[in-house]
Amino acid sequence: MPRKNLYVIAIPGIFLIGISLFITFIILKSSKPAALETRTIQIKNIRLEMVYIPAGEFHMGSTAGWIDEQPQHRVRITRGFWMGKTEVTQGLWKTVMNNNPSGFASGDQYPVERVSWDDCQRFIHRLTELTNISFRLPTEAEWEYACRAGTRVDYPQNLDALAWYGRNSNQSTHPVALKQPNAFGLFDMLGNVWEWCADRYEKSYYTRSPLNDPRGAVIGIHRVDRGGGWAYNTDIVRPSRRDGSGSDYATDLIGFRLVADHIP
Repeated sequence: MPRKNLYVIAIPGIFLIGISLFITFIILKSSKPAALETRTIQIKNIRLEMVYIPAGEFHMGSTAGWIDEQPQHRVRITRGFWMGKTEVTQGLWKTVMNNNPSGFASGDQYPVERVSWDDCQRFIHRLTELTNISFRLPTEAEWEYACRAGTRVDYPQNLDALAWYGRNSNQSTHPVALKQPNAFGLFDMLGNVWEWCADRYEKSYYTRSPLNDPRGAVIGIHRVDRGGGWAYNTDIVRPSRRDGSGSDYATDLIGFRLVADHIP
């Protein structure tokens, strides 16, 4: 074959490869969280830090996890929201509620626990009155989207750097924000304490979950909690792992994290 014909074939091929690599770069770049906006809210002597989580899409659930994590399905979060940079601390709870129910009452920077889902609603009502900001619990979909922060792995390889869990917790909670944050700037999304979500828990909900902004089952006696905690190991401390507990159930394993749709 004459050399000039080789150039005719090679140049389009190189061009197509270049375009493919460029598109791949753009897709990968767009899947990474951008620089995020934060707000600090002062409640008496306690600072509550919130991070803006932008709208986006992700794959919720697992292809190989427990049956209630399946089927893995695409979810679209259509509106951004603000999420607590950390779990609600004992210091913030005491400031709002004038008591401390925690089993590990070790300091203001420790996550509050032994709070039921119903307790969280009472706390949120009082905090909203104090700040004029409408706080709430995250939906289960919002929680997993924020936890994943652009990743799709089922078992984070750097779990020791991200989470207090069975292998490194010494069977106790720890002060918030000592481990590395995820790509959204959120601390302790995995481990330390489980976190209550707004949704009712239903084992088979994923079989009919809508694409846009899932809100959970309409009926059900349990509420979703997520993230695993200080007493659990890698089979539980995962982004897709789900659990459900009665709304009046309180244990030193479960705390919560705040969300707001709008912060001035």
